[in-house]
Amino acid sequence: MWSISIYTGSSPFTLEPFQGGPVLTKDQVIDVRADFVADPFMLQHNDRRYMFFEVMNAETKRGEIALATGNDALTWSYQQVVLKEPFHLSYPHVFKFQDAFFMTPETLGAGGVCLYQAHDFPLHWSYVARLLEGEFADPTVFKVDDRWWMFACSTPYQHDTLRLYHASRLTGPWTEHPRSPIITKDRRRARPAGRILNFNNKLFRFAQDCLERYGSCVRTFEILELTPNSYSEVEIGHGPVLKPSGLGWNARGMHHIDAHQQSDGSWLACVDGASGTK
Repeated sequence: MWSISIYTGSSPFTLEPFQGGPVLTKDQVIDVRADFVADPFMLQHNDRRYMFFEVMNAETKRGEIALATGNDALTWSYQQVVLKEPFHLSYPHVFKFQDAFFMTPETLGAGGVCLYQAHDFPLHWSYVARLLEGEFADPTVFKVDDRWWMFACSTPYQHDTLRLYHASRLTGPWTEHPRSPIITKDRRRARPAGRILNFNNKLFRFAQDCLERYGSCVRTFEILELTPNSYSEVEIGHGPVLKPSGLGWNARGMHHIDAHQQSDGSWLACVDGASGTK
């Protein structure tokens, strides 16, 4: 149902398909039988691009984290599954900090948010710490100045509640923000949809619009206030940054974006889409 594509544009909010179809599908997964691929996150390291994403294992019905690599935006080579657990994994939010690579995938089946570190990047990852207790969907960690922040959806099957946490160190302890939950009973903007974007000295949050159905489109919110005591945001007025086309690989929905600015000023994003009848 889900597959992965590349979008480009002059800004992260005006993106178009780089080519007509997906760059990664379940058919390219060679080490497990896959139902779909989704939730792509990219890193660039030593002039090579690395894309981490969920592979839904068709036999276990659990998500695993896999890797594809590429020298350009169009051609990606599937490598292998790099992280699997006895519970479902998805949303492999990867980031670099102090010359080390970390990942906070969705690990709600473990009863908490788990942090992993690459001990041999990019293929081998190890558990480091449990950051939060509870069932959280799509935990999204980012750093602003000397403080770490995390958005996470605490209603992973209703998609309508967003909580905010902060910490002075990545490994914690993490404290819930006094305004949290910052969103309740709103399926249109509660569930995270990708990496927090720092653009033109402003912070932007991508959110899944699940009002019509899970993962129907992606909306963008500018974070206006972010302190240990205050939080506010406003939706950018351009409408969904990603939406279904009605045909082909993304006919039914789009629910994830990871956008990166290139050396020439343009933007490159890995996205996913769901096929099927709208």
